[in-house]
Amino acid sequence: MPLHLLIGSDSRIIGCGPTLRRLFLGRDLLGQAFFEHFAVRRPSGLHDMAALHDRAGVKLYLASPHLPGPGLRGIAVPLAAGQGVLLNLSFGIGVIEAVRDLQLSDADFAATDLAMELLYVVEAKSAVTEELRGLTLRLQGAKTQAEEQALTDTLTGLRNRRALDLALQTAIDGASPFGLMHLDLDFFKAVNDTLGHAAGDHVLRMVAGVLVEETRRSDVVARVGGDEFVILLNGTADPIRLEQIAGRIIQRLSEPIAFGAHRCRIAASVGLTVSTFYTPPVAAIMLEDADRALYAAKHAGRACLRRHAPPSDLARM
Repeated sequence: MPLHLLIGSDSRIIGCGPTLRRLFLGRDLLGQAFFEHFAVRRPSGLHDMAALHDRAGVKLYLASPHLPGPGLRGIAVPLAAGQGVLLNLSFGIGVIEAVRDLQLSDADFAATDLAMELLYVVEAKSAVTEELRGLTLRLQGAKTQAEEQALTDTLTGLRNRRALDLALQTAIDGASPFGLMHLDLDFFKAVNDTLGHAAGDHVLRMVAGVLVEETRRSDVVARVGGDEFVILLNGTADPIRLEQIAGRIIQRLSEPIAFGAHRCRIAASVGLTVSTFYTPPVAAIMLEDADRALYAAKHAGRACLRRHAPPSDLARM
């Protein structure tokens, strides 16, 4: 019984368990008055040995100013011939906090004490809970990564057609104005035919870099076909501003792109439409109008921009 006390008939401590002695940080309890170092909180009114005898076998709740934590539980057993009381103590339901706060180990408990088995169960539960938490985070991370991959063009790192459709519908539902550009590379087939697909892939990646540099983080740049791209410019509905952005893109993509010792020459045709032309905007119609404007740019000589004309403009023509 590492937490026991032997209390003589004169209420002085005549025996003390090793764990209890250690908890008192070397303070010698032998010969000390029990009621000066311990207070019986429940049942109330236990202030002398007679009252302690009368409560033999009843669960006692004790506290000591020298011990931190929630206190101790105990059972008093009278010794033969009125020689005193054996008081066997425990931490009760506070054993987990006691082990943590007082840095106890299994050596501080009796071999038959179920407290250690409880601690093993708690430790096992904590380990399992932590492992499950880690597994949940890993699964969530894997799910996020899979979702991201499902929305990404593997060659360029841009958004793909599915991601564009989602972003376009989100922009329409948000009722904020936006611009939509459909861009197609001119002379790209010649690069593939003369230098091979490796050169073509390199050109596509360089084009993607230009498109990202000329747009904002809030915009969506998607590769929707072999050499076709769509740019969703959120919050930007001024046709003049959009034409300036398209002009910079066309100018940059007209510059030669190095591939080893070769210089790949391409150009870009752009079709543009704006959400404010529609009441309400419809994704499929906007994409179709941007596509028509793109082919108008190609028929106009390529490496240029054409803007979809809203119905009001067409009526005046």
